[in-house]
Amino acid sequence: MTAVAKNETDPNLRSWLVRVPEIFEGIAGEVLKQFGAETSTRLGHDYYLIKTLTPKAIQQSEAAKFARWNLPMDHTWPCNAQKMGGFVEKAAQTLLKKFGERKPQGIFIGQLNPTSPDKYYKSLASNLRGRVLQIFPKLSAATVEEQDPLAETLFCLVGKEGLFCGMQSPRASNGLYAGGSKYIDQDSPDTISRAGAKIAEALHYLLMHRPALAAGSHWVELGACPGGMTSELLAREQRVTAIDRAPLDQRLNSRTGLKFFHADVATFEPRDGTIYDAILSDLNGPPEESMSHVIRLSHHLKTRGLVVFTLKIPRVETVVEPCALFRKIVKTASAAGLQSFAQTHLTYNRHEFTLFLEKARA
Repeated sequence: MTAVAKNETDPNLRSWLVRVPEIFEGIAGEVLKQFGAETSTRLGHDYYLIKTLTPKAIQQSEAAKFARWNLPMDHTWPCNAQKMGGFVEKAAQTLLKKFGERKPQGIFIGQLNPTSPDKYYKSLASNLRGRVLQIFPKLSAATVEEQDPLAETLFCLVGKEGLFCGMQSPRASNGLYAGGSKYIDQDSPDTISRAGAKIAEALHYLLMHRPALAAGSHWVELGACPGGMTSELLAREQRVTAIDRAPLDQRLNSRTGLKFFHADVATFEPRDGTIYDAILSDLNGPPEESMSHVIRLSHHLKTRGLVVFTLKIPRVETVVEPCALFRKIVKTASAAGLQSFAQTHLTYNRHEFTLFLEKARA
């Protein structure tokens, strides 16, 4: 998708890279319009390079939830790296010249198409980062987990279209990784379901907003079958009370920290005095009904306790309808003392968003 703007020479236009997941491709034009895109060029797998007079709209408009990641374009280098001799050295020296004095907390480089079977650009991104780290002054964040969510990071993406770079905080970018999310391998024979990848990514995303829950924290998981999320929580030394009318995968039998109730979520009643640190809901069915179960069980959630809620969207044909449903669910939760503080579209989400809420009062 490429549009020619009447005012594309306006000096106030800002270049921005936004990632609109492929599943929302049908409404990408509407999303970019809300971002004020005067021009847009498709890059990589699901990225759009836009020029806008209203960059704040990318992070603050209702359509922001459809952009998994965003980054101001402080440096773009359209080129074919595969046919260029000395690309890594040229790019590294350019990054030092352009960004060295801005003192980024860390430098992370990814691919425009992270799921491509061609490993060339994955290797190129790794080699470029290695060279950049050799010539830059020492950085405070050597790994993504060490980043201060509010401090600026130099993020770069590389692909067959060239090199695209900018500095912004992880929270403003809506992701700790260059590109927003780490590609999660689902080929392990120990993987129970793709839902495990969803909670793994959700917990990593959560680090931009609050510390990780301590080992031994108690989760109640609604609609746990077959147990992909359960397995990931247990692997992180969390305790899980899992509820479902269907059985869990047999590989979870006798796992330390797990209590399973073969029951309907609608009729499940915790024992008196039970307090949970977190509620996890990936229930299918109407989101209003799913949220009603969360609200009922939130009486057993400690103050500042966490809720991770998958908002299932019946259909995504326009920006308007999903946003209206989102507002409705958030308003219902807020009235019950559950305050929404973040939301995103995860790598393994489909027509759904992952919402993060916190219990604000007893």
